[in-house]
Amino acid sequence: MPDLTNAQIAAAFEELGDLYELDGAVQYRVLAYRAAARTVREASVSVMGLTREGRVTELSGIGKTLEEKLKALDETGDIPAAAKLRAKIPVGLISVMHLPGFGPKRAKRLYDELGVDSLDALRAAAQEGKIRGLRGFGARVEENLLRVLADHEDNGGGERGGGVRVLLSRAIPLADQVVGTLRAHPAADRVEVAGSLRRQADSVKDLDVIATASDPAALIATLAELPIVESVQSSGDAGARATLHSGLKLDLKVVAPDQFGNVLQHFTGSKAHNVALRESAVRRGLHVSEYGILDDATGETIRCATEEEVYAALGLDWIPPELREGRGELEAAVRPSRPATGLPQLIELGDVRGDLHSHTTLSDGRQSAEQMAEGARARGLDYLALTDHSASHGFGNHVTADDLRHRIEEVRELNARWDDFELLVGTESNILPDGSPDYPDELLAELDWVIASIHTSFGMDERQMTDRMVAAIEHPLIDAIGHPTGRKIETRPPYALDIERVIDAAARTGTMLEINSAPDRRDLDELHARAAAAAGVLILIDSDAHSVRNLELLRYGVATGRRAWLTREHVANARPWVEFAPLRKRAKRPSPGRA
Repeated sequence: MPDLTNAQIAAAFEELGDLYELDGAVQYRVLAYRAAARTVREASVSVMGLTREGRVTELSGIGKTLEEKLKALDETGDIPAAAKLRAKIPVGLISVMHLPGFGPKRAKRLYDELGVDSLDALRAAAQEGKIRGLRGFGARVEENLLRVLADHEDNGGGERGGGVRVLLSRAIPLADQVVGTLRAHPAADRVEVAGSLRRQADSVKDLDVIATASDPAALIATLAELPIVESVQSSGDAGARATLHSGLKLDLKVVAPDQFGNVLQHFTGSKAHNVALRESAVRRGLHVSEYGILDDATGETIRCATEEEVYAALGLDWIPPELREGRGELEAAVRPSRPATGLPQLIELGDVRGDLHSHTTLSDGRQSAEQMAEGARARGLDYLALTDHSASHGFGNHVTADDLRHRIEEVRELNARWDDFELLVGTESNILPDGSPDYPDELLAELDWVIASIHTSFGMDERQMTDRMVAAIEHPLIDAIGHPTGRKIETRPPYALDIERVIDAAARTGTMLEINSAPDRRDLDELHARAAAAAGVLILIDSDAHSVRNLELLRYGVATGRRAWLTREHVANARPWVEFAPLRKRAKRPSPGRA
């Protein structure tokens, strides 16, 4: 039997955690298996190989108990505990429990009361009107459920984990290892990553690497020797296809130097970008492909060593990879373009001067106010807002009003130390269902900054949720809205929200909207952020850091900002403190806080 891959092992641990949760096991056991699944999936070497070497407990979160289960998987292909649970719990319930708004308790209740043991059975029960008859469900839940099931089917259905997509933050280190190793090879000339990773998309499903080399065969052979490579499916003179231990597919293409630009451009652009590029070229009597640009008039094929040459041959300025999504970038890149209509000078990480969303040990952060401030200073930021979770966050790490008052005094004392840095005392206020913040206005007025987010009651319908959000936006002491749509990339869809009403309200009231840089959020996404900026809303790019190290996450928010066509002018915290401070709502009204 071939070795189990990391993805297969992770799926086995996830299934065991789900089965335990459906069986009502204590939460720490469920969380242990989910954490183990994450550790295995993110491991860059073979976990089964480590198990056989007796080294698997070197991985974080893998102890003796999990080692025994790994050994059982290796020997029998299954985990005995999972086999026992499958005998009493239908495996199809796992798909039911992972539907948005469900969970183990609802799934188990549907099984106990209606015999629902799969998505098909759930759909049938909803279509027959059986769900609405259960206490706590109702007609609205049943209608929403049918929509969710339709969306699930439209998106391919299947069990969770059927298609491997990896967050950009996890894919970049893997790509860096591959590219770094190949570049270090003496035969390598140019090595670049392409595809959705180069476009800085939210998540990627494979890695594309383009190279030129004096000895292609030697460079290609190096790929199979990488520890992060699980297997090589095909290999030849022009490249190789491999699978990494993370489950990601990798395509290496080794091309002639004078064709490098053509291939890099082709495999970087999205399908929509490349289709638009081909259609535009045809109107000029040209045909574009990865092999070159064929001129109909002369029969000559133009091969380009750089992307700049490719775009220039098509009468276009070079287009930053993040914009290559078929969203008007070709029209903006036409030469000669006027500054008002050309490609924007995109925001860069070095443009960000302050961070307006961070957490400390006062709530669920891992470091103190002083440590966070010194970490921000060391990264070259001019200001940082401490925004610990507020009174009704709902996860046991909230901050009482008295706690916040003590924090105000602490920050005032800390700020006396620095002439080159501003530490703001703030809060991440939970937006209550009626749209109000969860601290009294008298306390909010003492703060330097308030960012408000929705952390509870996600199940409201679109009108209710939008009214809730607009009410928060209209509050005179709420300066900004954090992660406005509530999405979690690949795991949780946005809550129901009329984003146009939200943007209109923000523009009308001068409320900033955030791009949250947490790699699994990046919320607002690039489409909403672009629309908001076009409406005149100032955008924040914040780290939502829970540690000094997390301040590095700003790079992912900046990536979203670039994909949203944002410039420095669109981003409020690309301004120095003296220019940012007056933009806050509280700076425009009398307040006991600092001006």
